[in-house]
Amino acid sequence: MFVNLNPAPHLAIRRWPENEKPREKLINTGSAALSDAELLAILLHTGHKSKSALELAKEILRLVDYNLSELGKINVKQLKALRGMGTAKAVTILAAMELARRRQAGSIHKKTVISSGADAALFFKPLLADQCHETFYAMYLNHANKVLRYRCISSGGITATIVDPRIIFREALDANATKLLLCHNHPSGSLRPSQADIRITRKIKELGNLFEIEMLDHIIVSETGYYSLAEEGVLV
Repeated sequence: MFVNLNPAPHLAIRRWPENEKPREKLINTGSAALSDAELLAILLHTGHKSKSALELAKEILRLVDYNLSELGKINVKQLKALRGMGTAKAVTILAAMELARRRQAGSIHKKTVISSGADAALFFKPLLADQCHETFYAMYLNHANKVLRYRCISSGGITATIVDPRIIFREALDANATKLLLCHNHPSGSLRPSQADIRITRKIKELGNLFEIEMLDHIIVSETGYYSLAEEGVLV
C-alpha cells in the first residue's frame, strides 16, 4: 500500500479566485456575507506554511465549539497552542473581541439613568460577561440617579477579589457623587451572595452614611441573570 508522505501543500488565499478571497468578498458584498471563519481569517491576515488563514480560523472556532461567546473568554496561551498561532495573531483576536464587547456595552451605556437592579445589571453585564475571574465595579450617580462614572475597583481570583473601600470613596468624592452602586460577577454561575459579599456591602453602606453617599444596591451578575441585594432585602 502506497502512502503519500508529502501531501500537496495548501493553496494560499492569495492564489484563490478574487470572488472567494475573504477581504475582496467583504469589499464587494459586505461583512454580513462572510462566515465567522472568513471574518477571523481577515484578522489573522496570514496562515501557516501548512495551512491557510481560513483553515487556521476554522481551527480556532473548533477550539471553542463554534461559540463566539466562548471565544471572548479564551486567552493568549490557549490560542497559541494552535500550530501557526503566534503572539501577534492571538493578540489581534483578543483585541477584536474586546472591541466587540465595548461596542455592545456602549449601546447600553446610552441609558445613563439607573432606576432598578435590572437597569444596573443590563449596564454591567456586557463588561463582565466574559470574565473568568471575579471583577468588582463601582458606579457613581448624582441625586437623580444619573450615572456620573463607573470604575473597575479590583479584579482577582476565581472565587473572590479584594475590595478596598478607600478606592471606592476617593473616586466617589472626586465625582461629587451622592449615590453609589456596586456590581461584581460570579464566574461559577451562582447568583447567591456569599457572606463576604454581604459583609463588604454593609461595610461600604456604613461608610457611605459617613460621607452622606447613599448606597443604592449591590448587583451580582452571571450568565444566568442577576441578583440584587437591595431587591432581596439583604441591603438593610
